[in-house]
Amino acid sequence: MTTGEVYIDFIRELKTVYEEREAETISDWVFENVTGMKRWERRANQNKEIKNSEHQQLQKYLTELLQHKPVQYVLNEAWFYKMKFFVNEDVLIPRPETEELVEWIVNEFEAGNANSSKTRNILDIGSGSGCISICLKKELPGANLFAIDISEKALAVAQKNARDLNAPVDFLQIDILDENKWNTLFQYDIIVCNPPYIPLKEKDSLGRNVIDFEPAVALFVDDDNPFIFYQKIAKFSKNHLRANGRIYFEVHELQAEDIKGILENEGFTATIKKDIYGKDRMVRGKMVKKV
Repeated sequence: MTTGEVYIDFIRELKTVYEEREAETISDWVFENVTGMKRWERRANQNKEIKNSEHQQLQKYLTELLQHKPVQYVLNEAWFYKMKFFVNEDVLIPRPETEELVEWIVNEFEAGNANSSKTRNILDIGSGSGCISICLKKELPGANLFAIDISEKALAVAQKNARDLNAPVDFLQIDILDENKWNTLFQYDIIVCNPPYIPLKEKDSLGRNVIDFEPAVALFVDDDNPFIFYQKIAKFSKNHLRANGRIYFEVHELQAEDIKGILENEGFTATIKKDIYGKDRMVRGKMVKKV
Protein backbone atom coordinates (compact mmCIF):
# COMPACT_ATOMS: atom_id res chain seq x y z
CA MET A 1 0.00 0.00 0.00
CA THR A 2 1.08 3.57 -0.56
CA THR A 3 1.57 6.13 2.18
CA GLY A 4 -1.44 8.05 0.88
CA GLU A 5 -3.71 5.02 0.92
CA VAL A 6 -2.70 4.08 4.46
CA TYR A 7 -3.26 7.66 5.62
CA ILE A 8 -6.75 7.77 4.11
CA ASP A 9 -7.69 4.49 5.82
CA PHE A 10 -6.15 5.66 9.11
CA ILE A 11 -8.04 8.93 9.25
CA ARG A 12 -11.30 7.29 8.15
CA GLU A 13 -11.08 4.97 11.17
CA LEU A 14 -10.20 7.80 13.54
CA LYS A 15 -13.23 9.80 12.47
CA THR A 16 -15.41 7.14 14.09
CA VAL A 17 -14.06 8.34 17.45
CA TYR A 18 -12.82 11.91 16.93
CA GLU A 19 -14.08 15.08 15.27
CA GLU A 20 -12.66 15.54 11.75
CA ARG A 21 -10.15 18.26 12.60
CA GLU A 22 -8.89 16.43 15.67
CA ALA A 23 -8.65 13.19 13.67
CA GLU A 24 -6.51 14.97 11.09
CA THR A 25 -4.24 16.51 13.72
CA ILE A 26 -3.72 13.17 15.46
CA SER A 27 -3.12 11.39 12.16
CA ASP A 28 -0.47 13.90 11.09
CA TRP A 29 1.24 13.59 14.48
CA VAL A 30 1.25 9.79 14.39
CA PHE A 31 2.46 9.56 10.79
CA GLU A 32 5.31 11.96 11.47
CA ASN A 33 6.30 9.92 14.52
CA VAL A 34 6.29 6.63 12.58
CA THR A 35 7.56 7.67 9.14
CA GLY A 36 9.62 10.71 10.05
CA MET A 37 7.77 12.72 7.39
CA LYS A 38 6.04 15.99 8.14
CA ARG A 39 2.66 16.66 6.61
CA TRP A 40 3.99 18.34 3.45
CA GLU A 41 6.60 15.60 2.98
CA ARG A 42 3.96 12.90 3.32
CA ARG A 43 1.80 14.58 0.72
CA ALA A 44 4.75 14.88 -1.65
CA ASN A 45 5.43 11.15 -1.17
CA GLN A 46 1.85 9.89 -1.00
CA ASN A 47 2.41 7.43 -3.89
CA LYS A 48 5.45 5.89 -2.22
CA GLU A 49 5.04 2.35 -0.92
CA ILE A 50 4.96 2.32 2.85
CA LYS A 51 7.34 0.04 4.72
CA ASN A 52 5.74 -3.05 6.20
CA SER A 53 7.21 -2.27 9.64
CA GLU A 54 5.74 1.24 9.52
CA HIS A 55 2.35 -0.09 8.46
CA GLN A 56 2.32 -2.53 11.38
CA GLN A 57 3.28 0.22 13.83
CA LEU A 58 0.53 2.47 12.51
CA GLN A 59 -2.03 -0.29 12.93
CA LYS A 60 -0.90 -0.85 16.52
CA TYR A 61 -1.26 2.85 17.30
CA LEU A 62 -4.65 2.99 15.56
CA THR A 63 -5.97 0.17 17.73
CA GLU A 64 -4.96 2.07 20.87
CA LEU A 65 -6.39 5.36 19.62
CA LEU A 66 -9.74 3.74 18.85
CA GLN A 67 -9.88 2.73 22.52
CA HIS A 68 -9.77 6.47 23.39
CA LYS A 69 -6.17 6.31 24.58
CA PRO A 70 -4.70 9.82 24.25
CA VAL A 71 -2.23 10.18 21.41
CA GLN A 72 0.36 11.52 23.87
CA TYR A 73 0.31 8.21 25.75
CA VAL A 74 0.25 6.21 22.52
CA LEU A 75 3.41 7.93 21.30
CA ASN A 76 4.89 8.60 24.77
CA GLU A 77 5.43 12.24 23.90
CA ALA A 78 3.82 15.59 24.62
CA TRP A 79 4.85 19.08 23.59
CA PHE A 80 4.99 21.73 26.29
CA TYR A 81 6.57 25.17 26.14
CA LYS A 82 8.24 24.26 22.80
CA MET A 83 9.86 21.17 24.31
CA LYS A 84 9.07 17.50 23.84
CA PHE A 85 8.43 15.59 27.07
CA PHE A 86 8.20 11.87 27.65
CA VAL A 87 4.83 10.97 29.15
CA ASN A 88 3.05 7.78 30.13
CA GLU A 89 0.00 6.92 32.20
CA ASP A 90 1.88 7.65 35.44
CA VAL A 91 1.68 11.40 34.78
CA LEU A 92 -0.85 13.92 33.52
CA ILE A 93 -0.59 15.16 29.97
CA PRO A 94 0.70 18.75 30.14
CA ARG A 95 -1.97 21.31 29.29
CA PRO A 96 -1.72 24.64 27.42
CA GLU A 97 -3.08 26.59 30.40
CA THR A 98 -0.13 25.36 32.46
CA GLU A 99 2.17 26.91 29.86
CA GLU A 100 0.54 30.22 30.68
CA LEU A 101 1.29 29.67 34.37
CA VAL A 102 4.96 29.08 33.55
CA GLU A 103 5.04 32.17 31.35
CA TRP A 104 3.54 34.30 34.14
CA ILE A 105 6.21 33.15 36.58
CA VAL A 106 9.04 33.70 34.11
CA ASN A 107 7.89 37.21 33.21
CA GLU A 108 7.47 38.31 36.81
CA PHE A 109 10.72 36.66 37.89
CA GLU A 110 12.73 38.40 35.20
CA ALA A 111 11.09 41.75 35.90
CA GLY A 112 11.70 41.49 39.64
CA ASN A 113 15.22 40.11 39.57
CA ALA A 114 16.81 41.99 36.68
CA ASN A 115 19.39 43.66 38.93
CA SER A 116 19.72 41.01 41.61
CA SER A 117 22.73 38.74 42.01
CA LYS A 118 21.04 36.60 44.65
CA THR A 119 20.39 32.95 43.75
CA ARG A 120 16.68 32.19 43.83
CA ASN A 121 15.07 28.95 44.97
CA ILE A 122 11.91 27.68 43.27
CA LEU A 123 9.76 24.77 44.44
CA ASP A 124 7.31 22.90 42.20
CA ILE A 125 4.78 20.93 44.27
CA GLY A 126 3.25 17.94 42.48
CA SER A 127 5.78 17.77 39.67
CA GLY A 128 4.16 15.06 37.55
CA SER A 129 6.10 14.90 34.28
CA GLY A 130 8.36 17.70 35.50
CA CYS A 131 7.10 20.08 32.83
CA ILE A 132 6.81 23.11 35.12
CA SER A 133 10.11 22.78 36.97
CA ILE A 134 12.07 21.79 33.87
CA CYS A 135 10.74 24.70 31.81
CA LEU A 136 11.44 27.11 34.64
CA LYS A 137 15.00 25.83 34.87
CA LYS A 138 15.48 26.23 31.11
CA GLU A 139 14.04 29.75 31.17
CA LEU A 140 15.66 30.80 34.46
CA PRO A 141 19.00 28.93 34.47
CA GLY A 142 20.34 30.96 37.37
CA ALA A 143 17.64 29.71 39.74
CA ASN A 144 17.77 26.55 41.84
CA LEU A 145 14.83 24.29 40.99
CA PHE A 146 13.30 21.77 43.39
CA ALA A 147 10.29 19.54 42.74
CA ILE A 148 8.30 17.11 44.85
CA ASP A 149 5.62 14.53 44.14
CA ILE A 150 3.86 11.79 46.09
CA SER A 151 4.25 9.30 43.22
CA GLU A 152 7.52 7.42 42.78
CA LYS A 153 6.50 6.50 39.23
CA ALA A 154 5.78 10.12 38.34
CA LEU A 155 9.15 11.18 39.71
CA ALA A 156 10.85 8.57 37.51
CA VAL A 157 9.22 10.18 34.47
CA ALA A 158 10.20 13.68 35.63
CA GLN A 159 13.81 12.63 36.22
CA LYS A 160 14.00 11.11 32.74
CA ASN A 161 12.71 14.36 31.23
CA ALA A 162 15.18 16.42 33.25
CA ARG A 163 18.05 14.27 31.94
CA ASP A 164 16.80 14.28 28.36
CA LEU A 165 16.28 18.04 28.35
CA ASN A 166 19.46 18.82 30.27
CA ALA A 167 17.68 20.67 33.05
CA PRO A 168 19.12 20.05 36.54
CA VAL A 169 16.21 19.83 38.98
CA ASP A 170 16.32 18.29 42.46
CA PHE A 171 13.41 15.84 42.81
CA LEU A 172 12.12 14.41 46.07
CA GLN A 173 9.26 12.07 46.95
CA ILE A 174 7.07 13.85 49.50
CA ASP A 175 3.36 14.02 50.24
CA ILE A 176 2.74 17.74 50.77
CA LEU A 177 -0.40 16.92 52.78
CA ASP A 178 1.81 15.29 55.44
CA GLU A 179 2.84 18.22 57.64
CA ASN A 180 5.45 16.05 59.37
CA LYS A 181 7.48 16.15 56.15
CA TRP A 182 7.50 19.93 55.84
CA ASN A 183 10.66 20.35 57.92
CA THR A 184 12.63 18.44 55.27
CA LEU A 185 12.07 21.28 52.80
CA PHE A 186 13.88 24.62 52.51
CA GLN A 187 13.06 28.28 52.05
CA TYR A 188 11.98 29.40 48.59
CA ASP A 189 11.44 32.58 46.63
CA ILE A 190 8.73 31.00 44.48
CA ILE A 191 6.39 28.09 45.12
CA VAL A 192 4.27 26.83 42.24
CA CYS A 193 1.63 24.13 42.18
CA ASN A 194 -0.91 22.67 39.78
CA PRO A 195 -2.67 20.42 42.30
CA PRO A 196 -5.57 17.99 41.92
CA TYR A 197 -8.71 20.15 41.90
CA ILE A 198 -11.49 18.32 40.05
CA PRO A 199 -14.26 17.22 42.47
CA LEU A 200 -15.08 13.53 42.21
CA LYS A 201 -18.68 14.43 41.44
CA GLU A 202 -17.49 15.83 38.08
CA LYS A 203 -15.69 12.64 37.09
CA ASP A 204 -18.52 11.28 34.96
CA SER A 205 -18.59 14.49 32.92
CA LEU A 206 -15.05 13.91 31.65
CA GLY A 207 -14.15 11.97 28.54
CA ARG A 208 -12.92 8.39 28.49
CA ASN A 209 -9.53 9.62 27.33
CA VAL A 210 -9.16 11.27 30.76
CA ILE A 211 -10.85 8.97 33.25
CA ASP A 212 -9.63 5.71 31.67
CA PHE A 213 -5.99 6.70 31.26
CA GLU A 214 -4.80 9.73 33.25
CA PRO A 215 -3.76 9.16 36.90
CA ALA A 216 -6.72 9.83 39.19
CA VAL A 217 -4.46 10.83 42.10
CA ALA A 218 -3.30 13.85 40.07
CA LEU A 219 -6.81 14.87 38.99
CA PHE A 220 -9.46 14.38 41.64
CA VAL A 221 -10.22 15.56 45.17
CA ASP A 222 -12.97 14.56 47.56
CA ASP A 223 -16.21 16.45 47.17
CA ASP A 224 -16.30 17.31 50.89
CA ASN A 225 -12.94 19.11 50.81
CA PRO A 226 -12.01 20.15 47.25
CA PHE A 227 -9.60 22.83 48.46
CA ILE A 228 -7.43 20.66 50.69
CA PHE A 229 -4.27 21.06 48.58
CA TYR A 230 -4.63 24.83 48.35
CA GLN A 231 -5.24 25.13 52.08
CA LYS A 232 -2.27 22.97 53.01
CA ILE A 233 0.11 24.59 50.53
CA ALA A 234 -0.91 28.09 51.56
CA LYS A 235 -0.22 27.16 55.18
CA PHE A 236 3.10 25.54 54.21
CA SER A 237 4.14 28.58 52.19
CA LYS A 238 3.75 30.98 55.13
CA ASN A 239 6.86 29.50 56.72
CA HIS A 240 8.71 28.37 53.59
CA LEU A 241 8.71 31.52 51.49
CA ARG A 242 11.55 33.98 51.77
CA ALA A 243 10.90 37.69 52.19
CA ASN A 244 8.65 38.95 49.38
CA GLY A 245 8.18 35.43 48.07
CA ARG A 246 5.33 34.40 45.81
CA ILE A 247 3.11 31.41 45.36
CA TYR A 248 1.44 30.53 42.07
CA PHE A 249 -1.50 28.17 41.64
CA GLU A 250 -3.34 26.75 38.67
CA VAL A 251 -7.01 26.52 39.58
CA HIS A 252 -10.40 25.27 38.45
CA GLU A 253 -12.07 28.13 36.57
CA LEU A 254 -15.01 28.13 39.01
CA GLN A 255 -12.82 28.09 42.13
CA ALA A 256 -10.50 31.06 41.61
CA GLU A 257 -12.31 33.32 44.10
CA ASP A 258 -12.26 30.55 46.71
CA ILE A 259 -8.49 30.05 46.27
CA LYS A 260 -7.94 33.80 46.43
CA GLY A 261 -9.82 33.79 49.75
CA ILE A 262 -7.72 30.92 51.10
CA LEU A 263 -4.52 32.83 50.36
CA GLU A 264 -5.86 36.04 51.87
CA ASN A 265 -6.88 34.20 55.04
CA GLU A 266 -3.24 33.10 55.38
CA GLY A 267 -1.97 36.67 55.06
CA PHE A 268 -1.21 36.83 51.33
CA THR A 269 -2.32 39.48 48.91
CA ALA A 270 -3.84 37.51 46.05
CA THR A 271 -4.39 38.17 42.37
CA ILE A 272 -6.46 36.19 39.86
CA LYS A 273 -5.23 35.92 36.28
CA LYS A 274 -7.29 34.84 33.28
CA ASP A 275 -6.04 32.47 30.60
CA ILE A 276 -6.17 33.25 26.88
CA TYR A 277 -9.79 32.09 26.80
CA GLY A 278 -10.83 34.57 29.46
CA LYS A 279 -11.21 31.96 32.21
CA ASP A 280 -9.98 32.48 35.78
CA ARG A 281 -7.31 29.77 35.78
CA MET A 282 -4.39 31.15 37.82
CA VAL A 283 -3.95 32.75 41.23
CA ARG A 284 -0.83 34.37 42.67
CA GLY A 285 -0.18 35.08 46.32
CA LYS A 286 2.38 37.58 47.63
CA MET A 287 3.45 37.87 51.23
CA VAL A 288 5.68 40.65 52.48
CA LYS A 289 7.82 39.47 55.37
CA LYS A 290 10.62 41.12 57.26
CA VAL A 291 14.02 40.26 55.83
